Amino acid sequence: MHVISKRALVDFWLTHKEAETPLSIWYAVCKRTNFGNFAQLKSAFRSVDKVGKFTVFDIGGNKWRLIAIVNYSTRKIYVRGVLTHDEYDRNFWKRE
Repeated sequence: MHVISKRALVDFWLTHKEAETPLSIWYAVCKRTNFGNFAQLKSAFRSVDKVGKFTVFDIGGNKWRLIAIVNYSTRKIYVRGVLTHDEYDRNFWKRE
């Protein structure tokens, strides 16, 4: 899959240093795997859910949430952002 963009991941882990390893692992798995559908994605990432048009990944043992839009036909993952639980729970990301 083509992940757009790694920059969002790096920006997050520059502020939250402990997120670098789990986000790097998530990125590596996504880059080397072409997911054809949500079931295949779910088999690679047990803690992933669909929330409206978004795909929400639990990262780092459920410490953070990675919000993305996955387009299986074009094999692209658009990273919307990485959030702490407090940011995620405020639901602002659903409105943007």
